[in-house]
Amino acid sequence: MRTPPRFGRLRRVGFVFLLGRGDRLETSTSHISTLETLREHVQGALELEHSTLPPYLCALFSIHAGSNLESVEIIKSVFIEEMLHLALAANVLNAIGGSPTLNEPGFVPNYPAALPHSDNSFVVPLAPFAPATIETFMRVERPGERHAKSEADNFETIGQFYWAIEEGLKILCATQGEDTVFSGEPDRQITPAMLGFVGQRRVIAVHNLETALEAIDEIEEQGEGLKHRQVWDGDRDMYHPEREEVAHYFRFSEIMQGRSYIRGDSPRSGPSGEAFVVDWTVVYPMRPNPKIDDYPRGSPVRSKMVEFNTKYCEMLATLHRAFNGATASLSLAISMMFQLQSLATELLAMPTGDGVTTAGPSFEFVTIEVNA
Repeated sequence: MRTPPRFGRLRRVGFVFLLGRGDRLETSTSHISTLETLREHVQGALELEHSTLPPYLCALFSIHAGSNLESVEIIKSVFIEEMLHLALAANVLNAIGGSPTLNEPGFVPNYPAALPHSDNSFVVPLAPFAPATIETFMRVERPGERHAKSEADNFETIGQFYWAIEEGLKILCATQGEDTVFSGEPDRQITPAMLGFVGQRRVIAVHNLETALEAIDEIEEQGEGLKHRQVWDGDRDMYHPEREEVAHYFRFSEIMQGRSYIRGDSPRSGPSGEAFVVDWTVVYPMRPNPKIDDYPRGSPVRSKMVEFNTKYCEMLATLHRAFNGATASLSLAISMMFQLQSLATELLAMPTGDGVTTAGPSFEFVTIEVNA
């Protein structure tokens, strides 16, 4: 059974706020001190969660059909939960009177790209399934130190960024009142019934501080583990419901070590469960970080890349509508995301012309291109 989240008390000492975070006590002079900056950073959370989707999908799509089944399940489960995180961030933003934006060029990274709002210490490429790719995914999902400070910008770990959003929420509720902060339209909330594909994963409608913190806790636990003490995220395994599920960082660690975590394992011990085969050779040799402009107009590869990116941007526009009141569009957006795989597979089978590599999906923001 999931342990209910604990919400720390907040008290003001001069201009500094002390925030209890479970067994952590933080001193914060948060940059998120106005509703405007809070909305900007929750929009940043949408951009952050989305920025992981194209890299994860490239690695997933590059694996030959029928091979690396355990690794495919792991990557697909992380991707689905990142989609859930996107919806949870949208719920928080709508609840605080913001408007999620997913249909503008700035929402889509130019890969290889650093994580939005991060310290730019590393970049994430679009690349095929390989040890270096999975190691990068582990850097993306790396748990923060338990006593690390929150960072609204220039974060080292994603957890620090969400801690800053939590602090901003608490500070603004304490100074302006919860009713002022949570002024959004309730009918924009994504509810569990709308996201049936996530099974037992929690979809939290956000209406107040408690539910907003609960939504952020869900994002943190699935990414980092239960309060940094365990590898587990509190859910059941998506493909094996009899098992408990580990957090994203540790799921990618399972791929690197070719072995599953079992009850009793810890971050220090590593996985000691059943071994599985990871074959890095049964992969399309996709050229990393493809771009439409790598290929001349009228070429088959360019035309297929334009087709892929047009469908991708149509999916983002549909998701944008779903998060801005047309909630019935959500199921269509989800189906469109999964339909991208067939186009990506076609690209991955197309040679680039260098005699070694193949093309791949570039996830670029495009308008419909005539005579591509």
